[in-house]
Amino acid sequence: MSTAKTNRPTPVERWIRIPDGTKVRHRSEAYDGVVDGLTEIVSGSERNPDGKTQYRVNVGDSTRLLVSEDHLNILLDNKNLVLLAREPELYRRSVTDRLRAAFADDRFVAIADKKPASSDKPKSPEGGIPTADAVSSKPSKAEKI
Repeated sequence: MSTAKTNRPTPVERWIRIPDGTKVRHRSEAYDGVVDGLTEIVSGSERNPDGKTQYRVNVGDSTRLLVSEDHLNILLDNKNLVLLAREPELYRRSVTDRLRAAFADDRFVAIADKKPASSDKPKSPEGGIPTADAVSSKPSKAEKI
C-alpha cells in the first residue's frame, strides 16, 4: 500500500506578488502610493503571505512606507485595468487578470473612488512603517550654523 503524495502548492508558492510600479491605496488610511519593491522584515506581525516581507510603497516626497498586502487596495483606471507606471495596455490587462484571480473584488478600487481622509499621509504606523529613506537628510534649523 503506497501513500499518494499530493502536490498542492503551499500558500507561499501560490502567492501572487503585486508588481513594482502598481498604484495602490491603503485600505484604512486612504493614502495613495506606488509599490517599489519588497523589504524583508526581521520582527513584527504584519507580513505578506510569504511570511517574511512587506511592500515598500512610495507615497511621495521621498517617503516610503512598509505595508503588508492585507492593508492595500489596487487602483484601477477608467477601463478597469490596474494602474502601472509607464506600461502598455496589453501588459496591464495581463497583470489585471492575474491579480483578479488572486484577490477578492473589494481589493480593486477606481482611482476616482478616494474616500475622504484627514491627510494624505498616515498618522500612525499601523499597517505602514516609515523606512530609513523617509527621514530627511537635510539639516534642521537647529543644526544650521
